[in-house]
Amino acid sequence: MRREEIWDAIHAERAAIAAELDGLDAAQWQQRSLCDAWTVEETVAHLTAGASTGMIKWLASMAGARFDPDVHNRRRIEEYRGATPAETLARFRRTVGISTAPTGHTAAWLGETVVHGQDIRQPLGMTRTPPVAAVTEVARFFAARDFTVASRRSITGLRLEATDGEFAAGTDGPLVSGTTLALTMAMAGRAVYCDDLTGPGVETLRNRL
Repeated sequence: MRREEIWDAIHAERAAIAAELDGLDAAQWQQRSLCDAWTVEETVAHLTAGASTGMIKWLASMAGARFDPDVHNRRRIEEYRGATPAETLARFRRTVGISTAPTGHTAAWLGETVVHGQDIRQPLGMTRTPPVAAVTEVARFFAARDFTVASRRSITGLRLEATDGEFAAGTDGPLVSGTTLALTMAMAGRAVYCDDLTGPGVETLRNRL
């Protein structure tokens, strides 16, 4: 995908998340997400922060946090979280069409949106699957390098093959197969998605996560 196409996919995924969050009740907003340090509302605030932070602002925030990403993320969540869930959602909606990111790794920021979207949906029982082409772009990025998660290291010595698209990684080793989304979420460290994978390499991957 070209950079412009990746940004279009990011905007589309943000819009889908915002639409799905309409009508959540108070308990659903406070549901623990798959990124289990954060609730659904905190995860949305994190997405808003990422969409609102360019490189200079990100570097300043990280420096202020002494380059501790947990401190950085917590401070930015508190900055972009509203006084109510409705305000948090309104702030997120304003970022839907923004093309700003801390670095030029555009596929990583598509991954940020895809992964955190599923972090929100899965505990709430929402079933939307992002387009395979967009998720494939993320899967290829995760398989090629460790960025914010140890995605490449987690699949060392394994062969990954998508059952619904073109994604494949690794040349030999025990096979892990499943949907592109399940493979991507597993590479992102979400072990629950191993339940949706098959093959002799699944338990090795699960144990690494």
